[in-house]
Amino acid sequence: MIYTGPLTEPLAAGNLACSPQGVKGALALTGCARETRPTNESLRAQIETYLAHLDSLIRCGRQVRDTLAADPSNTLAIAAMRVWQQDCGVTVNQLSGGSKAHWLARSFSEAFLIRSTTGLAVEGTGPAEIVKRLLDVLEQAVASLSRMDDGQAISASSETAPPRRFDFVHNPELRPVVEQAYTDSRRALEQGDYDLALRTSCGILEAIVTDALEHKGLNALAASGTLAGKIADWSFETRLAVAERTGLIRSGCARLPAVARTYRDLTHANGESGAKATVSECNARLAGQVLYVVMRDLNPGR
Repeated sequence: MIYTGPLTEPLAAGNLACSPQGVKGALALTGCARETRPTNESLRAQIETYLAHLDSLIRCGRQVRDTLAADPSNTLAIAAMRVWQQDCGVTVNQLSGGSKAHWLARSFSEAFLIRSTTGLAVEGTGPAEIVKRLLDVLEQAVASLSRMDDGQAISASSETAPPRRFDFVHNPELRPVVEQAYTDSRRALEQGDYDLALRTSCGILEAIVTDALEHKGLNALAASGTLAGKIADWSFETRLAVAERTGLIRSGCARLPAVARTYRDLTHANGESGAKATVSECNARLAGQVLYVVMRDLNPGR
């Protein structure tokens, strides 16, 4: 393995933006030691702060990636990439509680590794590819923090307002349906029913993308050179491709595993499990992460 990371230590310590009981250990709650939690509102505010910061890093990273893809030798872009990598490293260090053994810290470090099957040195990965890998790590952090934010019930009461994650959906009758389905998908994932979790996440993904396409209208879609015919007749992949081509969503769906792209084949018309396929925990979690990224694309004001 060869390390091709930034000139500074990628997880160099930075000043923490929150208390040790806050988001510093927040992601660790999903897979490492538990810490004493602060009040619900305090933690939620910290999570929202980090989500906004991660969103800013992702936007900046995409600009750097696109510039480097067009001109890998652009010195200004390379300098900007180094600063961006350092900012990412500080943020990852904070979210992982300063532990390099944490899954997020490991994912960050592994983004710079080049694996050789022979053990010999190989040519370094291009800067645009490194940025792409780091963007994937940041999106994983967003997905993990969002699951915490959505799942907090520390001091919840019957007076607490229900979550409203799908206010961006144009069809008001669809909102409570996908809201409940989102809760069901998370519960299925927690219970180890990865097949159901994946199928439910993909069903939500298709529903909200279809809603966005229908709101845009066939005339507007036709003007961009999309397929003719009713949107309801399009395949799942076609809907995702058209939504991306028309700028409704970005390229997050490229990370969908193959089994997710054919999720319809896993479900009979009566909603029961259909054709047998191996759905791993990784596949189910990845489908959920892609869903969250698309939710943010369709609701940029979140």
